[in-house]
Order: sequence, then C-alpha cells, then structure tokens
Amino acid sequence: MKPVEIYTTPTCPYCVAAKRLLTKKGVTFTDIDVSRDPALREAMTRRANGGRTVPQIFIGGQHVGGCDDLHELDHVGQLDPLLA
Repeated sequence: MKPVEIYTTPTCPYCVAAKRLLTKKGVTFTDIDVSRDPALREAMTRRANGGRTVPQIFIGGQHVGGCDDLHELDHVGQLDPLLA
C-alpha cells in the first residue's frame, strides 16, 4: 500500500471525516498537525499547489486534494486502486 499523508488540525470536521474514511479502509496514514507550526502549514501549502485549507491529502506523494476529493475518489471507485 502506498504511503498516505494527511495535513490536519485537531478541530477540523473535514479532517476527522477524511481520517475516518481512511481508517475504515484499513489505511495507515501519517497525520501532520499544522495547527501550531506555521512552517509546516507553509510546506503543506507548497506541496498542495497553493491549497491552504485542511485537510490536504497525499497518496504515494501525489496530491489528491481535500476531504470532498477523497470521498469522490472513493465514490467513483478510484480510491482503492490509487491506494494499492
């Protein structure tokens, strides 16, 4: 399974929903909390091509977007192949 990284903040309901979906699928992921580290948030923004909102999700180093994007990939059957 490809490595999954998710940039989050503790109080973000979209972050919780994205992590819940990944956990339901049995995916181990690295949770990077950007709430208290401006340098981490800046790194996230650069990696996400300017995306400043959380979550920002990367699968195998590829930016897939946020929570809605992750759920859409799952809905159309593209998430599992991407994770494999």
